[in-house]
Amino acid sequence: MSAPLRLVFLGSDPIALPLLNWLAGEGREVATVVGVFTQPDRATGRGQKVAANEIKTWAAARGLPVHQPEKITEHVRLALAELRPDVSLVMAYGHILRDDFIATPRLGSLNLHTSLLPKYRGASPIQTAVAGGDRETGVTLMRIVRQLDAGPVADVERVAIGAEDTALDLDRRLGEACVPLLRRALPRLRDGTLTFTPQDESAATFCRRLEKGDGALDFRVAARVLAARVNGLFPWPACTVTIQGVEVKFGLAVASAGQGQPGEVIESDGSELRIATGEGILAVRRLQRPGGRMLAAAEFLRGFPIPTGTVIASREMPPLVGERPFRR
Repeated sequence: MSAPLRLVFLGSDPIALPLLNWLAGEGREVATVVGVFTQPDRATGRGQKVAANEIKTWAAARGLPVHQPEKITEHVRLALAELRPDVSLVMAYGHILRDDFIATPRLGSLNLHTSLLPKYRGASPIQTAVAGGDRETGVTLMRIVRQLDAGPVADVERVAIGAEDTALDLDRRLGEACVPLLRRALPRLRDGTLTFTPQDESAATFCRRLEKGDGALDFRVAARVLAARVNGLFPWPACTVTIQGVEVKFGLAVASAGQGQPGEVIESDGSELRIATGEGILAVRRLQRPGGRMLAAAEFLRGFPIPTGTVIASREMPPLVGERPFRR
């Protein structure tokens, strides 16, 4: 039986915890994690306390070497080489990797990208898939190249997107989808039978790093478009509107039939806040006030009544997808 691959993991987001837990358990027969690279400790939360991310915490609990460089330098590459890796596996790391760093492991460097490439290359594929109304996405395992998410593809694991899935829901399922993908691919990588297929460049689309302003809603467009946007941008940056001078955050919405003046509140009791759009009704099911918790609509509206006939102003919605990489 072949020896396990020496694997170095590079990542900074808890989406990778299911695959790391698999590697520490069942997967250790095919690959052994020998080191972790992750982002430096950052200030987080309302108190802005400096804290380790969940990837560092996972690695430290297992006594693994942890590197947290601010930049990928030659010194950092040498630290990687000292681990004698067979392969580097990258997922949501947050650093651009140098060519010599990518080439350091014996079998090169692989990346897990949370879209069905070449669709949604870039920084926000999960949010963009939901916000775009897609009904399927997935995780792609590819070889890393310098061009953005353009490397040849080894395998994919497809994941369905439900009508009421938010980006938070999909993030969890995509993290779990990495496990069967690696269960198939890593033994083939170790045995030299894993093959890679070039991406179709003519089909490539790009998404970008999200900003707070992306949470704008234009009620002149169709309700189905708005519902997808609300769900795709939850929990961050989240879609917000101004009602009675208060910034209200939407956490979940669906589209339904009906009509009215775009932005007009048609109904504001029961289990939904119903707002007319350019086509259909946006039924908002979860809402939040500043400093409060995200609440079901019925509970929110008991404490924050919104009269029928209230008109919510529209704001232009920035595009999330392009045919070329977005400029930073």
